[in-house]
Amino acid sequence: MVTTDNTNDISSNALATIFEGEVITSNSSNAALTVVDRPRPRTETNPALVYLASLSETGRLTMRQKLNRVACLLSSTSSDTHDLLSFPWASLDYPTMQLLRTLLIEQAHYKPATANTCLTAVKRVLKECVRLKLMSNDEYQNATDLKAYKNDTLPRGRALSAGELAALMQAATSRGKPNESARNAAMVATLYGTGLRRSELINLALVDYDRDTGAITVRAGKGSKDRITYLGSTEPLDDWLTVRGSQPGPLILPVGQKDNVEFTRLSNNAVTYILQKLAAQAGIAAFSPHDLRRSFISDLLDSGADIATAQKLAGHASVTTTTQYDRRGEVTKKKAAGLLHLPYQRRAKAIPLPLD
Repeated sequence: MVTTDNTNDISSNALATIFEGEVITSNSSNAALTVVDRPRPRTETNPALVYLASLSETGRLTMRQKLNRVACLLSSTSSDTHDLLSFPWASLDYPTMQLLRTLLIEQAHYKPATANTCLTAVKRVLKECVRLKLMSNDEYQNATDLKAYKNDTLPRGRALSAGELAALMQAATSRGKPNESARNAAMVATLYGTGLRRSELINLALVDYDRDTGAITVRAGKGSKDRITYLGSTEPLDDWLTVRGSQPGPLILPVGQKDNVEFTRLSNNAVTYILQKLAAQAGIAAFSPHDLRRSFISDLLDSGADIATAQKLAGHASVTTTTQYDRRGEVTKKKAAGLLHLPYQRRAKAIPLPLD
């Protein structure tokens, strides 16, 4: 039994208040409160929210968008309008899931890989329905007995060539004000040199970088996993730290209009905007922050690193995922095709007849 003497904020007529089945009673506004048993935290019963709570911050944002899209697609077949909060997830059955599988491709125009991701998210939500006793295990097994789409499309994204990377770094170091240039060069060098995800870059703190060894500690990356990776060329980041100083906080910081360093955290959109601006200044094709990660993995493998090491540095759960980031495929195929030689002697050009 727990008591508290601080009851000044309790209304005089609050003689009994119910907190998730726990009862707090008092005889007057000044009397000590008596709590029956121990208060329990409020539990969430929406299966979609329970599923989202199991994800990292970045994954939560992505899957929230996909689940809202799913709820909207399925609502379009009825007179009701839903989002992930109001949608009756436990009512999904096999015919509805098959309908969703079709709508993701034909109405949402998703590629097979994205459609499969949406279906996987819905299956995870339905699994939470089972755990919350909103549907039976047999109902879950029946509803989720779906075939995934075969993903025969070309892989997303690209790897930047050596010339593009050189032009990008040249633009980073020669364009803009001094502090901004130092920050931009450090950002490009870190994203390409370590293969960090965009969210991992902005979450890096000063203490996560070891200047002596070039080690960068990624804390709570995708899947809430920690890892250590290494920056091969540390000069751009070291030059930025000369500008940034030793004040604790994020490693990569915003730079203001007056070239002043601001001790706040960059946003994901800010990283994308900076890289898009640099690409335009460098005169290269547009690319995403994740394309630098693809370039990191492709160039590692092309330089002779084994795929298991690339997997660990990239923070992938399996080698299979790492192979999907390898963009050497077309170059390798072209080199292989060049190994074949077919004897061919060009025929002499025919001499055209003179015109009459």
